Amino acid sequence: MIPTLYEPFRHWSDGGSVYIISDLHFDDAACRIMAPDWISVEEQIKIINRTVRKNDTFICLGDVGDPKYIPQINAHWKVLLLGNHDPKGAYREYFDEVYTGPLFIADKILLSHEPVYGLQWCLNIHGHDHNDKEPYKEGCKHLNLAANKCEYTPINLGKLIKDGILADIKNIHRYAIEERYNGEVT
Repeated sequence: MIPTLYEPFRHWSDGGSVYIISDLHFDDAACRIMAPDWISVEEQIKIINRTVRKNDTFICLGDVGDPKYIPQINAHWKVLLLGNHDPKGAYREYFDEVYTGPLFIADKILLSHEPVYGLQWCLNIHGHDHNDKEPYKEGCKHLNLAANKCEYTPINLGKLIKDGILADIKNIHRYAIEERYNGEVT
């Protein structure tokens, strides 16, 4: 169980782990243009299933590609945040939960497809950036999980939290309190 998750999302970690990845682009020929060494769908599924187990939750942060491969992923629960290549309504039969935009799942954790800027009080876990050409602007701490940027391996959310990824991020309430007592807010 990941107790830091907001109540509506805690079931994701009941009895298993929560794994996140983005931009699978299953059977998308344009992937070789973005990354010439893009691996096959079969290789991606094999890597995902080496990590994700039957009791786990699998979260894709968008750009699925051909959804016919989703049933091959081991996870008990599957969640999708739609990406810029995902048509609305096309994936409901393959995922248990589908969201159309950024999603705050805890005080300091924002899931999104594209990076979000200017929120210094959270970790933005996203995808979309395949080449990291655009430097991240000040504000959010970013974790880019586009498949080709994380070696096609989903990341364990609980482990990230336990390893302290949120430790250097002040809670939004801390910012408000500091502004008030520094005289910046009247």
